[in-house]
Amino acid sequence: MQEEIIPLIPVVLIVTTRLGFTPLVAMSISAGAAFVGSAFSPINPFQVLIAQDAAGVTAVSGWPFRVVFLLIALVFWIGMTMRYAIRTRVAPEIGSTEDPEDALGWRDWVILLMLLCTFALMGYLARIGFNHMSGAFFIMGVLAGAVSGMGPSRIAQAYVNGFRQMAYAALLIGFARTIYVVLLDGRIIDTIVYGMFQPLESLPSLASALGMVVAQAAIHVPIPSVSSQAVLTMPVLIPLSDLLEISRQVTVLAYQYGAGLCDLITPTNGALMAILAAGGVRYEDWIKFTVPLYLGLIALGGVAIAVGISINLQ
Repeated sequence: MQEEIIPLIPVVLIVTTRLGFTPLVAMSISAGAAFVGSAFSPINPFQVLIAQDAAGVTAVSGWPFRVVFLLIALVFWIGMTMRYAIRTRVAPEIGSTEDPEDALGWRDWVILLMLLCTFALMGYLARIGFNHMSGAFFIMGVLAGAVSGMGPSRIAQAYVNGFRQMAYAALLIGFARTIYVVLLDGRIIDTIVYGMFQPLESLPSLASALGMVVAQAAIHVPIPSVSSQAVLTMPVLIPLSDLLEISRQVTVLAYQYGAGLCDLITPTNGALMAILAAGGVRYEDWIKFTVPLYLGLIALGGVAIAVGISINLQ
């Protein structure tokens, strides 16, 4: 559930560009922050709640522990983003007088209200499916065009232009999904999962838990869906964690940090590639910026796991 960020990218780009920031800063503000929040979230229904259910752990249990490290992770990400933004900022040109046409009129306020209402419905529509979310945005777009005074022809042309800009992003999502479909239908995934976790049996508890993080990150490359990865890996990891006397809650943490944070860098994450394409940011530039932050967040996750083991987090 990351594709919903894509429609926000043009809006974020407009704001950051007018403030003198680079498109990469816009990606970090939007997609990067969302990925970090998702990985450390105590209530993400597509990640931690699915993993807790598969692990036989009470839903949302351990949330105070997760909230503490979520706040630390967000402070770290925001701080590093601000540091980069300040270093790369170009002072925007500010005119001596403000153009009266830049002021918001009643049409603009109505469209803004429609946009807010649409996003307010996202929480409900997300439980139904992407088709309903897409339909909501489509209806909002048509109504926004009508309110702005555009005729049917101009509204249709605007949609054509929008589809043209997003076609490349859609292709990237499809290509990334193809890798997962081939591995899944070819019955290759189960072998990969078993082979990655088998060596952890002979390690001490802490080393094994940290090894789970590394293994989850590696598995997330061919399995870019966090939900599917939870369903595939938890049945293998839970007996192993019980054998090593590692709490199941810690095992879920290892999955969260390993798989969730990998969304920041894996090229098979179609949503990430589509977001970068929509923002005009090269993957190489994103990796150069993100990898040091990713390693810092992985280290933070390792600390969280060590603390979780020491206090026997349940």
